[in-house]
Amino acid sequence: MKTIKGPALFLAQFAGDAAPFNSWESITKWAADCGYQGVQVPSWDGRLFDLEKAATSKGYCDEFKGIAAASGIEVTELSTHLQGQLVAVHPAYDTAFDGFAAPAVRGNPAARQAWAVDQVKKALSASKNLGLTAQASFSGALAWPYLYPWPQRPAGLVEEAFDELARRWLPIFDHAEDCGVDLCFEIHPGEDLHDGISFEMFLERVKGHKRCNMLYDPSHYVLQHLDYLDHIDIYHERIKMFHVKDAELNPTGRQGVYGGFQSWVNRAGRFRSLGDGQVDFAGIFSKLTQYDFSGWAVVEWECCLKHPEDGAREGADFVKAHIIRVTEKAFDDFADAGTDRAANRKMLGLS
Repeated sequence: MKTIKGPALFLAQFAGDAAPFNSWESITKWAADCGYQGVQVPSWDGRLFDLEKAATSKGYCDEFKGIAAASGIEVTELSTHLQGQLVAVHPAYDTAFDGFAAPAVRGNPAARQAWAVDQVKKALSASKNLGLTAQASFSGALAWPYLYPWPQRPAGLVEEAFDELARRWLPIFDHAEDCGVDLCFEIHPGEDLHDGISFEMFLERVKGHKRCNMLYDPSHYVLQHLDYLDHIDIYHERIKMFHVKDAELNPTGRQGVYGGFQSWVNRAGRFRSLGDGQVDFAGIFSKLTQYDFSGWAVVEWECCLKHPEDGAREGADFVKAHIIRVTEKAFDDFADAGTDRAANRKMLGLS
């Protein structure tokens, strides 16, 4: 068995225009001061990371890692959540998602998609230059508006959407293979890959590509009322990344999983800081350890109540308390009688 690495912190929710969150050197020092050993990097945020340079310059990547290492911080993975989202966008969301793209391609869905694909590929190349083996992303969505349809979906609509989604991602997976990097989709409402079944539908269409994998985040399963422990039993071979994020689902007679169009604080399902929600993290860390998950436990702070800096500091200690240092011996080794085959046969009554 292997010991999970961590704690690490996803920096997307912390990068900002004020110190210490506005530069790579200062934010990694801050993360270390909070008790983290690693950080997951939002590849789109130019205040922290230059994706164009990283995709082509090993020297830049070495310098980037060196700045973090000076504070005792490792780079765990790159994230392409925003760019991956733009690989597949239903027209209903064109305006909402345009802000994720470079200004030059906004208002032009075809150009925006091509830009997004190029961005994800560049991040894979950058991951290779950084010596990383996994990258986080979203799948994007074409079928999502028809999740709970009225009127009913016409025959073949979902199949056509997943066929197209696979067509768009297959060349990216092939580049991921060339880079030796697993692409890990965060299984997430709003994406066509939002649960196990939808991931399986996609995986079948990409012919089980070895680089098509999962980022496991139990908070999104709590909000769907999905069995997140059983999910690990089913998909552990494809789980290559882990977001440690808490959530709670408290349905009432007035609202349930859809939230009634309310703000986050007023929904039945809410994201919470670690330890404040309902997720069984002892069970999760036990199962991931059982299945030899050797990646990083990465805190993603999203909470409708608690200040992010408090959530970050508490999160580091929370993960440290849950990481299981694996045993190198069986608990009953003290009773080992040192038997051999002859003794075993005698115990079985065999001559």
